[in-house]
Amino acid sequence: MKLTTLSIAGTTTAAVGVGHGAFVPLDAPDLGALLAGSDWRQRVDVARASGAAPVRLDEDGVRIGPLVPRAGKVICCGLNYADHITEMGRDLPEYPTLFAKFADTLTGPADDIAVSASAQVDWEAELGVVVGRTLTDADETEAEAAIAGYTVANDISMRDWQRRTLQWFQGKAFDATTPVGPVMVTPEEVESTRFAGDGFTVRGYVNGDLVQEGRTRTLVFGPARLLSYISRFTTLRPGDLVLTGTPGGVGMGMEPPRFLRDGDVVATEIDGIGRLENRVRLT
Repeated sequence: MKLTTLSIAGTTTAAVGVGHGAFVPLDAPDLGALLAGSDWRQRVDVARASGAAPVRLDEDGVRIGPLVPRAGKVICCGLNYADHITEMGRDLPEYPTLFAKFADTLTGPADDIAVSASAQVDWEAELGVVVGRTLTDADETEAEAAIAGYTVANDISMRDWQRRTLQWFQGKAFDATTPVGPVMVTPEEVESTRFAGDGFTVRGYVNGDLVQEGRTRTLVFGPARLLSYISRFTTLRPGDLVLTGTPGGVGMGMEPPRFLRDGDVVATEIDGIGRLENRVRLT
């Protein structure tokens, strides 16, 4: 199934997709709040069977908002695709390189991304993982069972701020610069859940030009391994979001480096999940 958070006339609600841009609103203020209930799947099934009239994205006042707008934790993995690690001139890591964001960084799949005070705005197309149950000191089997679903994200990065110190945080945590969505797809709906074959294909575009393409089979730390590792030092809860890293092709790795300009459109897509499309506004 496909779930998301809709904004309907300014009020947010969790919703389940029923196809062709139509969604049935659910009795929860957002997807994270829905996942906090252990019976969320039953509630979704009841709503889909109720015969309630769906809303459509082309209706006035209906839009998709940030997927998990009140995520308690947003944890990101850097340098997780072998090709990206190589282009950044680093060795394959023994442990994941992690950093955190706040929920304030999240924005919707079609929202403009407004950035001030940075002249080196870069793109990072990523697979996102939404946590569906509480995880503490979990093994990989437990972690995989706790994945509520997968989504699309872009870790828009302000490289000039990121490189001011050895810590990346300040270049990654600008408000409303991390688009996520448009939906969360539950594991049973995607054949590559266990990362057989090529896994998910992650692509990034700038103004229609393909700049990134990677397959999750090349991740050094896959989703279940990441969640397990993170749960060893901090508890993950329903609605938390983990970004799994970006493949090669970021602007900073180009020769010469390429950064986003005012008005550029960044698109991010993952086969089987969906597509983000965000215009960058530099102020």
